[in-house]
Amino acid sequence: MNPRYHEAKAIIESVKRFIPEETIFDIEYCKNIYMAVKNLDKEKLMVLRDLVKDFLYVMEEKEASDIDLGGFGTKGLVWFRVQGNKAPEETLGNFTMQEFDILLLSLLEDKQAELFFINRNFDFSFILPGREGESRRLRASMYLDMGHVALNMRMIDATIRALHSYGFHPYIMKKLSLEHTKSGLTLVTGITGSGKSTTLDAIIDFNNKQIESHITIIADPIERVHHSHTSLVRHREVGSDVLSFKAGAIQALRQDPDIIMIGEMRDPETIMVTLELTDTGHKVYSTLHTSSAVETIDRIIGEVPKESQVQVKNRLADVLDVIISQKLVPAVNGKLVLAKEVLAMNTAIRAAIKNNNLHEIYGIMRQEGKSGMMTLEQDLKRLFRANIISFDTAMANANEKKTFNDMVKYSF
Repeated sequence: MNPRYHEAKAIIESVKRFIPEETIFDIEYCKNIYMAVKNLDKEKLMVLRDLVKDFLYVMEEKEASDIDLGGFGTKGLVWFRVQGNKAPEETLGNFTMQEFDILLLSLLEDKQAELFFINRNFDFSFILPGREGESRRLRASMYLDMGHVALNMRMIDATIRALHSYGFHPYIMKKLSLEHTKSGLTLVTGITGSGKSTTLDAIIDFNNKQIESHITIIADPIERVHHSHTSLVRHREVGSDVLSFKAGAIQALRQDPDIIMIGEMRDPETIMVTLELTDTGHKVYSTLHTSSAVETIDRIIGEVPKESQVQVKNRLADVLDVIISQKLVPAVNGKLVLAKEVLAMNTAIRAAIKNNNLHEIYGIMRQEGKSGMMTLEQDLKRLFRANIISFDTAMANANEKKTFNDMVKYSF
């Protein structure tokens, strides 16, 4: 057992004495805990924070992607996601929900706590000092679980994956490069944990090292810091450097950017401003929580008010350049492997969008392999044929299961 565990437990017990026994677990309860925690002297506060850091060092050793703490669901344990599987780690000790409340709220500064209490959620970045090498950056999300504080933290990869390792067709590589394609919207999509940020970082890094330009990254929070190489790279974190994605995007137009990265198109307002940015002739990258190219197009159009949908549909058809939809699927060697779907805008797809014929797009993609397009089912078939994933895994992850089964059965 970590010796700091017992020291932290004693400090937590001292904080609990200031919390009424008869209490309703709500945001006022959380505020009372935070005030009690802030009354600790600096040394005791650091013990609590250092215990969380110890958990993160274990996370690093396990090569876990995520850690979960606090709230009703964890049953008092620390949980890690390793190679896609999430499980508790009993050797790190057991905590009551209130003890986790105290431990987790000790991580916040006053302004962060204020935002958490207002929104019942707070997303932030966290720096884990390196024991021997460089510091590691984590994306954190604090929220409430049945009135108690819960926290998820995701480790940002220490190294940026080379874009060439993704195996994109040369035509797609040119579309992703500012050197060859000066404008247009590229979207990287997938469910949570599908590696969207990793792919987007690879694209930004590729451009950063290939061409003299100005790159502006607007994210909530900033996950990875890109050091300027051939390009000048600016980072603007929503909440600290800029008030919103929309404000950051509008301000970026007055800051002479060539590339603008919007961390996530999470609401109608951000969708509209992202399309407007691209319409001004900039190269724009963003992400969306969708599992296919067609779903991505449908979601963007459907997210805006009905009276704006025709305008958005036509503008999207004009500015959209590439969609990369991806999944991380279990490989036969026990690790995770990327399966992807790639759409590259052409005349036929543009017409399908404008004429409300989205059902035609998959057929177009399947026939356009020469220009780097592929459906998810085609890539799953490739991985299955190469003995990288099993048939059952491929079938479970296919969006169009009958199509995939027919592709394998009839070899087309």
